[in-house]
Amino acid sequence: MKALVYHGAGVKSWEDVARPEILSDTDAVVRVDTTTICGTDLHILKGDVPAVTDGRIIGHEAVGTVEEVGTGVKNVRVGDRVLVSCVSACGVCRFCRESRYGQCLGGGGWILGNEIDGTQAEYVRVPFADNSTYPVPAGVSDDELLMLSDILPTGYEVGVLNGQIRPGDVVAVVGAGPIGLSAISGARLFSPSHVIAIDLASSRLDAAKRFGADLVVNNGEQDPRDVVMELTGGLGVDVAIEAVGVPATFELAADLIRPGGRVANIGVHGKPATLHLERLWTRDVTIVTGLVDTYSTPTLLRLLTSRQINASRFVTHHFPFDEFLQAYDVFAHADKTGALKVVLSREA
Repeated sequence: MKALVYHGAGVKSWEDVARPEILSDTDAVVRVDTTTICGTDLHILKGDVPAVTDGRIIGHEAVGTVEEVGTGVKNVRVGDRVLVSCVSACGVCRFCRESRYGQCLGGGGWILGNEIDGTQAEYVRVPFADNSTYPVPAGVSDDELLMLSDILPTGYEVGVLNGQIRPGDVVAVVGAGPIGLSAISGARLFSPSHVIAIDLASSRLDAAKRFGADLVVNNGEQDPRDVVMELTGGLGVDVAIEAVGVPATFELAADLIRPGGRVANIGVHGKPATLHLERLWTRDVTIVTGLVDTYSTPTLLRLLTSRQINASRFVTHHFPFDEFLQAYDVFAHADKTGALKVVLSREA
């Protein structure tokens, strides 16, 4: 089969590899019908995730068709069409019993495209298939459903819920890429008074307006601190969500927060960031981090099927599998291409 293979920082190729096989009785092998590229994959390609080694098939998001199941799989059958979650869950360890599947101790967590071969391939082995896949609901397109593999639950759980957004809050989202837009969409469910989107790319700020931002700031042209302080009477925002994963954006989020506020970090960081405790130690600020657990996926599925959220608007580009390298180029240069999520399919 063909797959997108990582060969060290900055090197990837679409190449022939062995088709995956069942290794555990709880595995399924899924034919990948649709997949996508995540900002985390770009971090991997920069060498920011050292657990990913030469020869790894990357990717952790897919919709596909079950081709084979292990003898211990009870709820997933050959021929089923499923959403593959970015997080796998053994279902029995301490953290899985607390619905903290991202911290799974039993061989799950974020392993696809990280510790084991991932979804940017024609086939993928999915561990703990009963706990790590969801049936494709009627009336929902693959494009829409694919957004529930990772970005929608990540923005919702790690940004919105960890940030404890409440009605009337002023929320700043630093970074208006797909994860930041997901956080904006999720924040709107809690009726904030203002959502402020901050980014350097005009195309992404335009997208932020479409996704529900009340105010957008290009921090290459304006200082977001001035804008926030004017809006809030000098207090700062109630919740600041960091959705980029570089030191400057984390430090900006911390600068924007009011006394007693919450900074929710979503971004994947590959370098140290400075925590300015000399400014923060008296301000009762809470900083939360997290890896998505995907406990919200059933809720988001209900919101999607009832049309309370619009997932299709994330998708800006389509490619067939054999144009994976071109798709990466488009996604990596989103400031020029306007890309949000690029979707790759067997038949684009």
